[in-house]
Amino acid sequence: MARLILLCFLALFCFALPSHAATYAVGDTSGWDISTDLDSWPAGKRFNVGDVLLFQYSSSHSVNEVTKESFETCNTTNSLRTYSNGNTTVTLSNAGTSYFACGNRLHCLGGMKLQVNVEGDKASSPVGAPEAQPQPLDTTPRPSSKNNEPTTVSSSSDGFINGGIGSLILAILFMASTALDVFHI
Repeated sequence: MARLILLCFLALFCFALPSHAATYAVGDTSGWDISTDLDSWPAGKRFNVGDVLLFQYSSSHSVNEVTKESFETCNTTNSLRTYSNGNTTVTLSNAGTSYFACGNRLHCLGGMKLQVNVEGDKASSPVGAPEAQPQPLDTTPRPSSKNNEPTTVSSSSDGFINGGIGSLILAILFMASTALDVFHI
């Protein structure tokens, strides 16, 4: 019985890995728009693997995740991902630089593109960080003024993540405990 209690205690520590991701409204109160200064919007913000970008835009725009080369030339014909629903959430799943551009080339050439530097590495990031749920346009919390201060719209994913080396250790401990109980060692 003591082994079972120890096993349960170890399971809690191996499986209870907290995940803290932030959701950022791109462009703050202006949103994903040609009039927004998207060049300076990321300044002072710290993006991490698992964070979520919330793009809110009109039907005349779209969000295209692109390569560095496509970002520099505003070429969205070979986009990595394309979104056009007006209320898009993108989870930053890889460390490094991520690039986004409006699908309207003239808008992109006019500055409607975004480059964010994502910190952290995939090996230490939470496995399967949850996607943020799109929020209706009128209920999304907004900062009181447009500025370049880091503004986190909401903490979206306090939760538990299963996986990693803890799962392996737990499986080995469980097998050892079961073998001891079965063979009465």
